[in-house]
Amino acid sequence: MQLKQTHGRWARYAVQYPTARPTRYEKNNTVLADYFQPLNVLGAPLVILCHGIGDQLLIPCKSLACALVRRGMACLVLYSVFHSRRMPDEVKQRYPALTPDEWFEHYVISITDMRQGIDWAKSRPEINVEKVAVIGISFGGFISAIAMGIDDRIKAGVFLIAGGNSPKIGRFGRKRSMKKEYNVTEEEYQHNQQAYRQYLSEVAERGFENVTPPSRAYLIDPMTFGHYLQARSVLMLNALWDEYIPKEATLDLWEAAGKPTISWFPGTHTTFWLWYPLIRRKISRFLVSAFAAESDV
Repeated sequence: MQLKQTHGRWARYAVQYPTARPTRYEKNNTVLADYFQPLNVLGAPLVILCHGIGDQLLIPCKSLACALVRRGMACLVLYSVFHSRRMPDEVKQRYPALTPDEWFEHYVISITDMRQGIDWAKSRPEINVEKVAVIGISFGGFISAIAMGIDDRIKAGVFLIAGGNSPKIGRFGRKRSMKKEYNVTEEEYQHNQQAYRQYLSEVAERGFENVTPPSRAYLIDPMTFGHYLQARSVLMLNALWDEYIPKEATLDLWEAAGKPTISWFPGTHTTFWLWYPLIRRKISRFLVSAFAAESDV
C-alpha cells in the first residue's frame, strides 16, 4: 500500500498484490487497485468495484468510491486486465479478436482478483468482511455477478449495463465490432440456446460443480450463476438503448437471478452516465439498506 491522497475523512492508497492466477503476460500478474479508506472508522463495510473494458469506465468507479467512502464504506477499485496498465500490447493489438481460451483466462483472472480482494481485506482492522458488496460496470458487471454467485462472502451486488446469455449478446447486440466476431447460423444459434437452457436447469438442480458444461464458455456466463443470486441483495441498472448489451440479454440475467430490483435509464452504453447523479443515489441507498439488513441477520 502506498498513500496517494488524504481528503478530510478518508484517504486513498495505491494497492498491489500478486495474482493467484499468473499468466505468460507479466502485466497481468500484479493486481492493481485504489483503496479508499474511511478514517477513524472500525468495522466498515467493503465495496469492491470492477470497471469495464478499457480505461474510461474506471472513472465512474472512482467517482462512486469517493461518494461511498464519505458514507463510511471502504472501497477497493480494481484495475481490470483490460485496463492499459495491465493489458499486454499483444492482446491490445488483437482485441476483440481473442481466442476462446484467452477470453476464458481473462475472466478467471478477473474473478480471482476480486475474490483475493476479500482475502486482503481480512488483514484490515477497519473493514468488516462480513459486509462485502461488489459493483461491476459492463464487463465488470459480468465478473461481479459470477464472483457473487461463486463466493457467498459477497452479500450484495450492483450490476450496471450488464447482462447474461453471451450468445444472445453476440446475436442481438448492435455493435458492429462484436457482431463481426460472432458467426453462427440461426439454426446453430437456436441449437446452442436449447443446449444452454438444458445445462442451466441441471445446474439449478445439482449445482454447477456437479454438471459438465457442453461448452467451457458456459462457466464464464453470468446467467450460469443466476440461480445462486436468487433471494440475495442485487440491484441492476441498465440503459434502454444499449448497443453492446441488448435488453433481451439483460432480462435473461434478471429472470435467472430471481427478478431483483432493476431500473432502466434512457441512453446507450455510453450516455447511460448522463444519469450519474441518480445512479449514484440509487446505489448508495441500496448498499446502505443491504448492509443494514445484513446487520439484522
